Amino acid sequence: MNSLHNKNIIITGASSGIGKALAIEAALCNANIVLASRQIEKLEKLKTEIKTKNSKIICVKTDVTNLKDCENLIHETIKHLGGIDILINNAGISMRAPFEDVQLSVLEEIMNVNYWGSVYCTRAALPELIKNKGSLVAVSSVTGFKGLPGRTGYASSKFAINGLFESIRMEYMNRGLHTLIACPGFTSSDIRKNARIADGTKQINSPGDETRMDRAQDVARDILQAIRDRKDFMLTNRQGKKIYWINKFFPKFLERKIHDAISKEPNSPIKH
Repeated sequence: MNSLHNKNIIITGASSGIGKALAIEAALCNANIVLASRQIEKLEKLKTEIKTKNSKIICVKTDVTNLKDCENLIHETIKHLGGIDILINNAGISMRAPFEDVQLSVLEEIMNVNYWGSVYCTRAALPELIKNKGSLVAVSSVTGFKGLPGRTGYASSKFAINGLFESIRMEYMNRGLHTLIACPGFTSSDIRKNARIADGTKQINSPGDETRMDRAQDVARDILQAIRDRKDFMLTNRQGKKIYWINKFFPKFLERKIHDAISKEPNSPIKH
């Protein structure tokens, strides 16, 4: 990870989950880090926990659904660190509810955070990233190439993110910009606890066995290694790889297996 030494890295959604793990791992690489989230108290606490003499760490309260906040995030990064080498668009929320029951405002919220948050931050940071031949990263999901029952809003946002960043990669491929789409599989984090249900409130209890999921720390390392190696696509989770390849050749079989698995979840969003 020596190539990340002294690099200036912005991480959105840094207060928990994969974002927090990315910050911890990046600090171990002696990178300079900008922590962005709506929860500034958690960011300040994390800064205290990971601060090292070899890294500069700043916290910027950022609501990624607000264009001005995203522009301010980039402004503060340049002001304090002098430039941007890596932008990791990690901020995101999920949902779990039958499509026929979910309030449309929930679908809009998911798209605003996951998709438009990535658009706003990327647009604001793009000139710096191009100038420094830096890395633009989207933390997407396996759900970005295979939808899941009960996750219509989440899957839609991740499909949109994949399309956005694939297009950006091709558009700027001759200008030195590196674009990575990272698609972790199921990862143990707060994303399922904070997932929206039909009325927009938080789910609280995860329907999956978190102990059988990937650790956020391991996912963070995979993402940073993919940045180091300037990869286009990251899919290291075994379950995710199986879904990716089975979907290419046997999509109907895969859909039946997914349907059956999710129908057995507690309070399944699949109705019979």
